[in-house]
Amino acid sequence: MKEIVTFLFGLGFVFNASLFVPQAIRIIKTKSARNISLITFVGFNIIQLNGVLYGYYYKDLILMYGNLISFIGCGTVTLLAIYYRKG
Repeated sequence: MKEIVTFLFGLGFVFNASLFVPQAIRIIKTKSARNISLITFVGFNIIQLNGVLYGYYYKDLILMYGNLISFIGCGTVTLLAIYYRKG
């Protein structure tokens, strides 16, 4: 049972990270980030970076890598939003 819960926990991080992909695609296609809240996405990045650090210090690799892939997805949207901010 522990392995199943661990697997589902890790899968949740992959699903979480994949939720940022449609937003990134939309920004790239429209070349606009007009309706994107930078405050929200910067906050998400801070929370996920905190999760990476927590996972690292407590040697929880699933938590660390899961938050890392979410941080990359969210960070991509954040960088695109900054780049296309004037659009």
